[in-house]
Amino acid sequence: MSSTLRRVYHLTAFSWYAFVVKTLAAKDGEELPAGIFVYGGPWKYLTFLNLLLQMCFFGLAAVNDLQPGKKSENTLSRCKDLLFSVFAFPVGMFVVLLFWMIFAYDRELVYPATIDTFFPPWINHAMHTFVLPVLLGEVMLQPHIYPQTKHALAALGGVGLAYLSWIIWVYLSVGIWVYPLLGHFSTSGLLGFFFFNMSVVTLFYLLGDKLNSHVWSKHMNKMAAKTK
Repeated sequence: MSSTLRRVYHLTAFSWYAFVVKTLAAKDGEELPAGIFVYGGPWKYLTFLNLLLQMCFFGLAAVNDLQPGKKSENTLSRCKDLLFSVFAFPVGMFVVLLFWMIFAYDRELVYPATIDTFFPPWINHAMHTFVLPVLLGEVMLQPHIYPQTKHALAALGGVGLAYLSWIIWVYLSVGIWVYPLLGHFSTSGLLGFFFFNMSVVTLFYLLGDKLNSHVWSKHMNKMAAKTK
């Protein structure tokens, strides 16, 4: 039963994210508010990149569910666990938390009201709300093997620097910040904001590790006993 539930969950989540990504990508050719999709289209937004990340993870998980034998020992399963633990969970949780915090303070800094004309409320929640319960559902559904913390944080830091370089490149190319909020920072403020964000992502990685250990401690102890 658990195997069937896992397959249905992963396939459903993958299909959902694929649908949302396709819906957003289709907007690229439409007449949108100035600056929304200029230079880089949706590919410059962390929200869109996170949707791709979630789609890739659940697609990989769905394929792994079809593999015969001990899934925890194959290469595909290890890649799946790495993708979830280091990137999908911490980045997904970060997107939800940061978006709604800024939105509650002043939505014009992150999701201007003019966008509501082009993106209905369900798309906003698909990008910034539903990600959280889907990730928590995955935590409850099956255990994940976490890498050494120093390696995970190094990977997260590298990806964070790459994204920071990308949004700075967009600004230098067209003079528009990906998010209006960034235009309110000085250079030092921007660096401080980046390091703050990376600290939050790090905390979410550690939270994911703790949740995984708490929920699946008995299962992990049994597996460890069998390997002795």
